Amino acid sequence: MASGARILVVDDEQIMRDGCTRILSKEDWEVVTAENGEVGLVAIKEGDDFDVVLLDLMMPGISGMEVLEAARQVDPNLLVIVITGYATVESAVEAMKKGAYDFIPKPFTPDQLRIIVNRALEKRSLQREMEVLKSEREKSLRDIATEKSRIATIINCMGDGVLVCDRDSCVVLTNPAAGRMLGIQESSVIGNPLSECSIDGALTETIMESLRSPDPVFPTVSQEICPSGSTPAFLRAHTAPVKNDLGETLGAVTVLQDITGLKELDRMKSDFVAMVSHELRSPVASIQQQLSVMLEGLSGDLTERQLRMIKRAKERARGLLELINDLLDISKIEAGMVVQYKEPLRVEELLQKVHELMLPEAEAKRLKLNLQVEPPPQMVKGDRNNLEGVFTNLVNNAIKYTPEGGEITIRVTGEGENVKVEVSDTGIGISKGDLPRIFDRFYRVKSERTRQIVGTGLGLSIVKHIVEAHLGKISVESDEGAGSTFTVMLPAVSIQGQQEG
Repeated sequence: MASGARILVVDDEQIMRDGCTRILSKEDWEVVTAENGEVGLVAIKEGDDFDVVLLDLMMPGISGMEVLEAARQVDPNLLVIVITGYATVESAVEAMKKGAYDFIPKPFTPDQLRIIVNRALEKRSLQREMEVLKSEREKSLRDIATEKSRIATIINCMGDGVLVCDRDSCVVLTNPAAGRMLGIQESSVIGNPLSECSIDGALTETIMESLRSPDPVFPTVSQEICPSGSTPAFLRAHTAPVKNDLGETLGAVTVLQDITGLKELDRMKSDFVAMVSHELRSPVASIQQQLSVMLEGLSGDLTERQLRMIKRAKERARGLLELINDLLDISKIEAGMVVQYKEPLRVEELLQKVHELMLPEAEAKRLKLNLQVEPPPQMVKGDRNNLEGVFTNLVNNAIKYTPEGGEITIRVTGEGENVKVEVSDTGIGISKGDLPRIFDRFYRVKSERTRQIVGTGLGLSIVKHIVEAHLGKISVESDEGAGSTFTVMLPAVSIQGQQEG
């Protein structure tokens, strides 16, 4: 039962109006009365928001039928119950055809009145709920349309390219930026299989792999691609699958970034560094040579203080020369020229040469430098100078960071299809916090024990690039104060195969 409803009673009989008021007021309903059609119509037009109107058909002046028609024009949803007394049933039926909700004949009992009004109020309540739902639905549709338009506008205005495929590898969405970068037209690719869209092969394979992956947590794959076209371009593509709450793949999305400008800046930077480093190497080497001549006494006797200053200057010049050489090596790596020539190499011969080269420096610091070669002989295919540089750098670092009286061991063994070379020391070690960044460019461990050790912070970064250029891996294990072990894994080459070749 609806409480607080507003009901209008339009009847020219005072006794009818009073009777309806007494009956309906007991139900906690607000009752308003009108003594004729004119007054009732004014109340309706003033927008008093009545839930139900009880309308007598036979009234002097404006008839109930005229009030009904006018009320329906004001509010088509207004529920009107016509009261028939002397009128015929045909009049009630005619009123129903013109929009009346129901009718009640005179005389009627209080229960009859309450029942029919209750039924009307229930319908009124349903009408209002339906209006609310309709309004919400229309609002939702408007919101969806607005949101869809907003998202489309955002995607189309993005500087980055967007390419979306469904689970069947058909293209379902692109934006103008993707079209420009990949050299495709949206109208020619939407709805077509990825394999038929003339998109870079490497990118296509990555997208297909992301769609095929059963892994619920597939990582975003980043790659550089160079789309075919008249103008050279470099793109970075980030591809990831789109999955639902059940882990099912719904499709894949790729975001494209044009990095051509960054590549050009990087090339210019590398060329500049290479040029400056090359121009600096000769004068710095000359300075170092002249300082050596002075230290040997060929330019005259020097005081003790002068000797100390020249030795310090020579050491600084040597550090600067090492930095220049490292920068030149970095430039070669960035230019893709780190490995010039690969040939079959016996690893023990390389390490024997490194051992002989570094032994005097180790003995000068009273360090034991051991070389352990476990049979059978191991061979790799690589650049001799670069690999010698890798192991020389690792042994040199071990000597630098191992206190006097310590021990360094170079060990080579075979492990599956790889050659394993370990350089271990009993030095100061590396803290757990520094280990993740040990191969970063210009990164050096900073502590009281390393402050006096000269270095550029580029050596291990260069080593890592050279090893990876040989399809190998390098790792490190260390505990602070307990030494370090650097492990290089390189693909092995069969000695028998080389002999047959």
